[in-house]
Amino acid sequence: MRKSEPIVGLDIGTTAVKVVIAEKQPDDKINILGVGSSPSHGLRKGVVINIEATVKSIGKAIGQAETMAGIEVNSAFASISGSHIKGFNSHGIVAIRNREVSNYDIEKVIEAAKAVAIPLDREVLHVLPQEYIIDEQDGIKEPLGMSGVRLESRVHLVTGAVASAQNVVKCANRCGLNVNDIVFSPLAASHVVLSPEEEELGVCLIDIGGGTMDVAVYYKGAVKFTTVIPVGGAQISADIAAGLRTPVAAAEEIKCKHGTAKTSEVENDETVEVPSTGGRPPRVLSKSVLAEIIEPRIEEMFTLVKRELVKADCDELLVSGVVLTGGSASLGNLEQVAEEVFGVPVRVGGASGVSGLTDLVRVPEYGTAVGLVVHGAREADSYGRFAARSRIGRAFKKVANWFSEHF
Repeated sequence: MRKSEPIVGLDIGTTAVKVVIAEKQPDDKINILGVGSSPSHGLRKGVVINIEATVKSIGKAIGQAETMAGIEVNSAFASISGSHIKGFNSHGIVAIRNREVSNYDIEKVIEAAKAVAIPLDREVLHVLPQEYIIDEQDGIKEPLGMSGVRLESRVHLVTGAVASAQNVVKCANRCGLNVNDIVFSPLAASHVVLSPEEEELGVCLIDIGGGTMDVAVYYKGAVKFTTVIPVGGAQISADIAAGLRTPVAAAEEIKCKHGTAKTSEVENDETVEVPSTGGRPPRVLSKSVLAEIIEPRIEEMFTLVKRELVKADCDELLVSGVVLTGGSASLGNLEQVAEEVFGVPVRVGGASGVSGLTDLVRVPEYGTAVGLVVHGAREADSYGRFAARSRIGRAFKKVANWFSEHF
């Protein structure tokens, strides 16, 4: 497989499916070749509930991206979300074999940290090392080659429901795509939305999707906390539909075109045309009425996130502040409300550090999809082959090894 082999990011969201096709250039830069987007009809709060509808949405988005890129693709790195995702910190200890840390010792101490009791219907999606400790010397990022007797590791584990991961893979397979890896949405987005300085000083990334808010806290360059809040942009649209007595589809359009999260920023003479239901004529309302519906919901959503950060003792780690990404992060004046709730600097982040069709992917909606492509490029080994890190990939590898040994 050549280094120019296309890498595909498949972001399967509650309200939209985003696809990015890219290639890794000789200078290791990521070049965006094509993008695709399709409304998502088979998910609820990040979880697949209708495979047929999801397959159609994925197929349409992939078709758009393939047409733009002028190539066909057969594999992808997919995102996963939903309230079934749970993250927690773990700790492992092993004795160093030859008093010098080897790759074997590192693998063993990571395995020791993974050895936690989780239900049979769940699997470990990510093992994210935070630091290593050698004979009580902490803060070590790269222990290889160091001398010592005892090696410890602190890691963050992200687990998810086996069935939800399998449904994501099944939908992609139905569209002719093999899934190389499944990645928790904010971990993928962090590759292109956050800077190394932010991750080192301390930052909270909030991926605001249609059905969920996916949260990841970075500190000293490592993931300290992850969670999923089952509230998203769809709730804002539902509030607008109820408050303005308009269809949900019209409410979504009004939110995207005219929505703002700050009532005080609306001019008194600004108006918006609101379609009515039951064949009634449309009405013209002040934009301030729309903002008065949106602002309380946004405040509540961010308050839910802050409550989780306080509960996890992460609220004091956010030296760099909060970064917002995802489809609903494009809402006007969102940063101002977030700054009032969190009490730290807030910015909206889109994909950066890539070339090609950058004007199409700089918006927050494509943060996760582009991040998946960057993740895929990093997973490619020296032969350009992708490491199958998912549970499904490992299972197929075991079967292949068994056949090679016996036949």
